[in-house]
Amino acid sequence: MSKTTLTDGSPVTPDHREINPDTGMQKAYVVLSDEERAKGFVRPVRRSYIHTKCGALTTMAQSIAETYARDPGFYSGTFCVACRAHFPLAEFHWDGTREVLGS
Repeated sequence: MSKTTLTDGSPVTPDHREINPDTGMQKAYVVLSDEERAKGFVRPVRRSYIHTKCGALTTMAQSIAETYARDPGFYSGTFCVACRAHFPLAEFHWDGTREVLGS
């Protein structure tokens, strides 16, 4: 099993999935550790994606983008900044491509 942390490098906490009602985002997001991401990527590191339902562009933190690039199946869903909610990866494609997140 790969080592994980929160995006700020701190240990994963049981409450990290709590949703902030002001933003719709989780309290914190889990990523692969710096050491795990340093092993290299199987996909390009991409930071922005489009929600096909609303057309909005969302840009993620570098550590989240690197986690997708290291392990495309790590996440099952992601956040849309316009909808202010999380949705399955099948509803998103990488900006500039038609490639669905996680594939």
